[in-house]
Amino acid sequence: MRKNYALHGAAFSLRHLVLFALAVFWLIPIIWLLFNSFSEFPGLNIRRFFPDGFTLANYEILLFDTTDTVARFPVWFMNTLQIAIFSCIISSIFVLMVSYAMSRMRFRGRRTLMSIGVILGLFPGFLAMIAVYFILRSFGLTNNHWGLVLIYSGSSGLGYLIAKGFFDTISETLSESARLDGATEFQVFRMIIIPLSKPIIVYTVITAFLAPWMDFMFARIMLNSGIATDWTVAIGLFNMIDRNFINTHFARFCAGGVLISIPISILFVIMQKFYVEGIAGGSVKG
Repeated sequence: MRKNYALHGAAFSLRHLVLFALAVFWLIPIIWLLFNSFSEFPGLNIRRFFPDGFTLANYEILLFDTTDTVARFPVWFMNTLQIAIFSCIISSIFVLMVSYAMSRMRFRGRRTLMSIGVILGLFPGFLAMIAVYFILRSFGLTNNHWGLVLIYSGSSGLGYLIAKGFFDTISETLSESARLDGATEFQVFRMIIIPLSKPIIVYTVITAFLAPWMDFMFARIMLNSGIATDWTVAIGLFNMIDRNFINTHFARFCAGGVLISIPISILFVIMQKFYVEGIAGGSVKG
């Protein structure tokens, strides 16, 4: 018996040691970026892990220096925030409505539509990138933030699967009782389902916000006018490590990477409980 406990304890310690090593390995680039954001040397220094000197000047210049024509971080941040907020609102509405329809309504072709949605979701979005670009250009929506909002939210309803799984766990008798009292389908959705679905709503909102907040590929293709004030944060930070600017703006690039991670990190910390509940609830039933 003692031998079994010893073996179990050794295996348990080994697992934790491996997990600790992986966590450290994963955190190294983040720690390196964080320290370089405080570096007194403005360029890229690969000879030392820790900078020779530390300063807050990179953050001050990035946030308050209006004479720097390369780094327009406040403008990029507001552009990205506006695109993310509008995309998040539209996408969340689409996902929740489609999920409710697939979960509670029964109509001809429902299973076929669900299968098509799942299959389309398996294809990477960048495969349609060129076609989407030419379609939006024909409508004058390139170099336009509303064009990006349309891209991010247009096909969001295909991501219904997890929210549908959560709605499946809500008792059908509640909806039936409301219908017997004369409630319409929309009233059932708004007054019965939505108040009981806080975890999956939080999960949907966070995932819908993350897509435009972190996207680079679509934004890079659609906002191609070269006007820096139209860019999102991802494009602007990428431009700062161009070979023409990396020797003068790399430390500011690191500072921008830290700043852009702060809002979403705070959002995750605040909403973590509901986020985990949403994932767990959505995986109960398909």
